[in-house]
Formats: sequence, structure tokens, C-alpha cells
Amino acid sequence: MPTTTLTPDQLDRQAARLHDTEAWQQIVAGWDISTPEPVRPVSPDSAPHPPDRHPADWRDLLSVPVDQLIADSVRALPPAPPRERPLPGRLGAILPDRLHAWRRIGQPELQPSTHLAYARQILTEWGWQNTPYRLRNARGARCICGALLTAHRLGYGSLDTVDRAGAWLIAELRSQGWTDLIGPWNRHPSRTASDALALLDATIRRASFAGH
Repeated sequence: MPTTTLTPDQLDRQAARLHDTEAWQQIVAGWDISTPEPVRPVSPDSAPHPPDRHPADWRDLLSVPVDQLIADSVRALPPAPPRERPLPGRLGAILPDRLHAWRRIGQPELQPSTHLAYARQILTEWGWQNTPYRLRNARGARCICGALLTAHRLGYGSLDTVDRAGAWLIAELRSQGWTDLIGPWNRHPSRTASDALALLDATIRRASFAGH
């Protein structure tokens, strides 16, 4: 089965180009703006009840419609974890990715937020590295872009999913004031593994809440 030779640098540039397109900007614009609360008309039935009588329905005690309460609660839930599928062991971290190509057979397409969750699992179990900037170091630890590519090569999402996951990472970095690519952020001297995981967590929430 053919495998991609895409590098972290190439993925970084592709994700940035996708993020800068007008279509993508329309996707990410206003992702965190909730639906305005509807204005409830005042009617005799909604007037305050006298102290000596109880409301006819518990819904009269609510200040917003039930449907909106449910929608707000769903949006507040954390993204669902990826379907349990253990990573290869520590040996798998240092093996060439082409040896894992068989794991792609019959795997379904994923949303970018789920793909990002698998990339987070890779960084957690196999380690994070920030210098030199390449797919992995000698111990099998990955940079963020390397984790995205490894997740794809292990069967978690298509190359299109990888590009969209990278674009969501760019969107999150832009919201935090970072104007460069993912790679320079990852290899910044002050960066830590906790920073990398926090970035992935924030990006997963952003993409998940947007339905991606």
C-alpha cells in the first residue's frame, strides 16, 4: 500500500495555505458565538403568579426556553474521546511508519477533532520533541506536526483530515496571538510538552464545537 512522503514542514505550509483561504475563514469565523437568546413576548399568562398559587408548569420558572438550555449544555460538554484503539508499543514509536501501513486498511474517515485527539495520544504515550524539527527523534518522540502525520499513517484519518486538523491548529494559534506557523511555535526555546498538549486540547475544543 503506498504511503505518503509528506514531511512536517510540508504539512505546516499546506495547513497555513488552507487556513488562509476565504472558504476556511468562513468556517472559523464566529465558531464560538452562541445563538442569541430569543425575546419572549410578555403575555397575561407569563405575568408573575400571586403568592398564594403555584405556577401551572415548571417551565414557567425558567428564564430561557428548554431547547436553549439543552443546546447550551451540549455545547459545554467536552469533546468525546476517540474510539479506543491502543497505539503500538514503544517499539512501534521508533519503527518506520511504512511498517504500520496495514493499520490503514478498512479504517473510516474521521473528523479533525478526533484526529487531533489521536495526535495528542501519540504525544502523551510516545513523547514530544521540539528540536530538531523533524518527524521524530531517536527515541520516537514527535513534534506536533509529526504527531499529526503519524496519526494518519497509523490509520487515523485521511490526508485531507490531516490538512484540516493543521488548519484548526493554525486558527487556535492565531487566536492566541501567534502569527507564524506551527513548526516555529513547536520549536520555540521556551516551549514545553505541557504547552503542546494544552494547544491540542484547545484546538480539539475549537474544532469540536464547530462541528468538525
